[in-house]
Amino acid sequence: MSKELTGKVALVTGGSRGLGAVTALALAEQGADVAISYVASADKAEAVVASLKEKGVRAIAIRSDQADMTAAKPLVDQVVAAFGRLDILVANAAIAVQGKPVDDPDLDIVNLDRQWQINVMGTVATTRAAAPVLSNGGRIILIGSGLGTHVPFAGMADYAGTKSALSGYAKGVARDLGGRDITVNVVQPGVMPTDMAAAVLGDGVPEALMNLHAIRRIATLEEVSALVCFLAGPNGGYITGGVIDVAGGFGI
Repeated sequence: MSKELTGKVALVTGGSRGLGAVTALALAEQGADVAISYVASADKAEAVVASLKEKGVRAIAIRSDQADMTAAKPLVDQVVAAFGRLDILVANAAIAVQGKPVDDPDLDIVNLDRQWQINVMGTVATTRAAAPVLSNGGRIILIGSGLGTHVPFAGMADYAGTKSALSGYAKGVARDLGGRDITVNVVQPGVMPTDMAAAVLGDGVPEALMNLHAIRRIATLEEVSALVCFLAGPNGGYITGGVIDVAGGFGI
């Protein structure tokens, strides 16, 4: 496999499991040294670090709670202290709260607000912390969702809103950092085989949801991470401000 990212340093937030872990491994396979952040899954995070090191790269795991905006700068500072630089930020950490229609009197306001805090403000804080130290020609990749563009069923207003917010933010940051040849893009996966999806959908994908896909299957984590790696690599240098779906034609 090509080692196009040799000499680069990547930070993947929420990298202890799911898409974050697979993305971290994919970046390492292309030669990048990788830092991952996690909140509570220390054992899983260390297992990912061990797998990354087996690929011959440097790797660390840093405990950092994205719900706390003040945690972003110490996280980035630790990455730079460990590796001497930062070239790629993959802002993957997020949560999904089981939603209800916005007029439901039993709306879970506390957890929905926490979802906004983590998915939007936490991502903003991490991006702000990374921007001053990111190398010229660096990459910022925000992990959105197909629901940020298409919302075909009720009860997802807040989650969809958090992911849609990333698209506008990415475009603004792309404009801000374009003079340094830093690209900023949003990758919007569809349904993936993750704990987050299982918590919302339960076992399997409902037929009504599958019918919204032109390609009648869910995404693999490897398909999504491959796009992240492309955007992080040398051939992604002229793509910025983009919102790119990996969703099997969801909602078309």
